[in-house]
Amino acid sequence: MKYQQTLDKLFEVVGGKDNIKNYEHCATRLRIILKDDSKVDKAMAEEIPESKGYFFNTGQHQFIFGTGKVNAVYADLKAVMGDSDSEESNGNFKEDVYKNLNPVQRVIRTLADILVPLIPALVTTGLLMGIRGLLLELGVEIGDTGLALFGMLTDTAFAFLPVLIAYSATKKFGGNPIIGIVVGLMMVAPQLPNAWAVAGGDAEAMTVFGIDLVGYQGSIIPAIIAGWMISKLEKVLRKVVPEMMDLVVTPFISLTVTITVMLFILGPILQTVEHGVIESIIFLIEAPLGIGYVIYAAFQQLLVITGLHHSLSIIEISLLNDTGQNVLNTLGTASMAGQFGAAIATALLLKNKIKRSNALSSTASTLFGITEPLLFGVNLRHFRIFVSGMIGGAAGGLVTSLLGLAGTGMGITFIPGLLLYTSSLWMLAQYLIVIAVAFVVGFVLVRIQSQSIAKEIN
Repeated sequence: MKYQQTLDKLFEVVGGKDNIKNYEHCATRLRIILKDDSKVDKAMAEEIPESKGYFFNTGQHQFIFGTGKVNAVYADLKAVMGDSDSEESNGNFKEDVYKNLNPVQRVIRTLADILVPLIPALVTTGLLMGIRGLLLELGVEIGDTGLALFGMLTDTAFAFLPVLIAYSATKKFGGNPIIGIVVGLMMVAPQLPNAWAVAGGDAEAMTVFGIDLVGYQGSIIPAIIAGWMISKLEKVLRKVVPEMMDLVVTPFISLTVTITVMLFILGPILQTVEHGVIESIIFLIEAPLGIGYVIYAAFQQLLVITGLHHSLSIIEISLLNDTGQNVLNTLGTASMAGQFGAAIATALLLKNKIKRSNALSSTASTLFGITEPLLFGVNLRHFRIFVSGMIGGAAGGLVTSLLGLAGTGMGITFIPGLLLYTSSLWMLAQYLIVIAVAFVVGFVLVRIQSQSIAKEIN
């Protein structure tokens, strides 16, 4: 077994193999839930071979191994654990995680579980927008038919966004996802006036019983609530509806009640609330003199540390839906670039060749938008390093504000994110300028403090 030494040390750190209740992994981290957290030796947690860092959050002991390697470590752990992890757990890692969350954390985690599965589709849409922009910039003759086909590729996901969200939400809450799809389709049915057309003055709302009805194109929260309602109704009905009638009665009542409540009661209220909340957040981000950009780019990586960054998807989706642009993508990249510059400068200060090599390898995944190894393996080990990276991110945020730059998609940053800025060569150059400024400022600030930082890390 390739990572036997790693697992031996891991078991020693967490209080033995028998103390592990459940485990899972994400792109970079091995996440473990223990039966008794008091048995963890946090001092030894930093000495696990191949691990680039450790932290504890929302009841999970998280060990940073990096992209690719974490999959191999997880596979070896699974082989060693066998079925021993199922004695006090139902085998569902997410349910065990939810038990350790407070109400606010549960809401954020629920939003993430619903929205994150949609990101690949929205990323693809953003990339297609970038490809269309690049072709037009290069002077390629696409023609009306070509533009229409590109419009199909780039607009469909957002036009039917409530369908995707209702499906994902219904599945998340344990309902029938197909009913979720049907309700989502009803929310954007062509019989309802298009929400964008009504907002633009090109159409009028449909009035029924004195209530103005419009489609839910681009709406997020109403679709989530619809998925929740479907799931709850199904669970209640299955307790009272006879089995021989369940196939017809349960979906009929679930669907009709949900769409009726959404159209005439909750939907209009939720649409108003959603627009108000999102517009308020956008107003704060776009505060005068670029202050909002600076603050966001400085602190965005703090959200990554806590895992709250997944909840930003709802804002990014709304920005893309309303404006076709996503400034949070640019600011997130600036935040990463600042931390990247600080980490590279720190790695070069390390005298021990092995430590320097490990530090540099921890930064590599940042180029592809994954910063956890860099944060927990290098920058969070010293306050000065992390703050230098924050200031670098803030500098990138200021440049973003001055240039008025924003991406055309979401879900990809740093090098892959280049594809979201291909509308013009100048736009692409601006994106690189933002990265360069943030990187250089983070790098230089660490070098200025090199003597004090070197004493702490060597």
